[in-house]
Amino acid sequence: MSKLKTDIHFEISERKVLLRILDIVMVFLGLYLLEQFFDFNYLTLHQEHGVALLVLAFYLTILGTVFEIYDLQKSSTLDVTFRNVVLTASTVVLIYMLTPFFTPFLPDKRIEIVYFYSSIIVMVFLWRVVYVTFITKPRFYKKVLLVGEISNIESIIKPLKQADPNYKIVGFINCEQEHEAPIKFRGLKEFQPHELLSVINEQNISEILVAAYNSETITNEIYGSLMMLLESGFTIREYTQVYEEITHRVPIQFVGKDFYKYFPFSRSHQNKLYQLFHRSFDLIFSTVGLLFGVAMLPIILIGNLIANRGPLFYVQERVGKNGAVFNIVKLRSMIVNAESSGEAKWAQKNDSRVTPFGRFLRRSRIDEIPQFVNVLKGEMSVIGPRPERPYFVNELSQIIPFYEMRHVIKPGLTGWAQIKSRYGSSVDDSLTKLQYDLYYIKHCSFFMDVNILVKTLSAVLYYRGQ
Repeated sequence: MSKLKTDIHFEISERKVLLRILDIVMVFLGLYLLEQFFDFNYLTLHQEHGVALLVLAFYLTILGTVFEIYDLQKSSTLDVTFRNVVLTASTVVLIYMLTPFFTPFLPDKRIEIVYFYSSIIVMVFLWRVVYVTFITKPRFYKKVLLVGEISNIESIIKPLKQADPNYKIVGFINCEQEHEAPIKFRGLKEFQPHELLSVINEQNISEILVAAYNSETITNEIYGSLMMLLESGFTIREYTQVYEEITHRVPIQFVGKDFYKYFPFSRSHQNKLYQLFHRSFDLIFSTVGLLFGVAMLPIILIGNLIANRGPLFYVQERVGKNGAVFNIVKLRSMIVNAESSGEAKWAQKNDSRVTPFGRFLRRSRIDEIPQFVNVLKGEMSVIGPRPERPYFVNELSQIIPFYEMRHVIKPGLTGWAQIKSRYGSSVDDSLTKLQYDLYYIKHCSFFMDVNILVKTLSAVLYYRGQ
């Protein structure tokens, strides 16, 4: 068998690392150019500024995450990228100037601050122009051939395309022995089983994605070709693994009797040190959050009096860890008696029941502040799946497989589903959120918790609350 050729491509993790490293390199290059061509001595690449340079790189990485310059979807658009780079640079420079214990004192010539600020924007954006011009182009796509059953082809392809536009499924081979006329789906070409090896060379395929839910449907011809490719070192992957890796969701709709293969929950759940950290963080963060709420109380009371008339707080039953029901406390954001019929209703996007001030409370997430009391009582955590009402839990658990599995840990104020998905107001939305929740339960760690907190801050700053 001749050696297979494939195009160069970058994985999602490789692109994110590339963005972060080159951002730092370009900022340091900007400092070098300032030192060479301008009267700039505030921050140089000399040894005495070593700690200050590391602090600058740290601020850029963290705040860049907050302002989404490492979001691959947004990084592929120059206008959005420029806006986020300016926001990142503005915040980095401001905080950098306010931490002189770790950074240089303000320069005597204030123009150096302008040089410093401008160089960060110019150098990072120049690199992002290069990234959009070259790295996001088709020549760097990962070209994939799908081998599987075509009955669920849309549900297979759509989530991968949404999560990573550079993951390009160019065609498919139907592994079912008997099927009707060739199927056309959004430009995808159907190839015949005997064409598998030639297609890989002609299309420069980098990976074969197998999405056969019943292995018996794979014909002997396809099986023989796949074995030959595997023995030659070619990449062949199973769909559910790729789905989880790219979308950061557990594909429960494709999980059958082999469910135990998909849920080896994170060891952090049994790690005493992680549990201690998690609970300590809950106590500290909740205390600070309640103090912030007390400081905001005059504004909240005035807003409630003017544009949200009625009781300030709202108490509602929710399902917690191991199915235990508890009362959640929120600042009321809907009209009084929003469910006057007595029947539980899904909250909708732009829900007419939400008051003007309630809309502000939701989008800024201030309405969640009283739930810090639930966290202090141990009924909730800061990070975890959002707690749902008993009515909807009973309804969804009958429709969506593994729904009650989200109750193996404490519910949270924020979570993986909250930062990864938009407003949920249907069964399909609940399925998506469950996929994210189970991914968190499966992979939770200290670094993942930090990531969630940083991106929650991003959601607050961009006013994306529900």
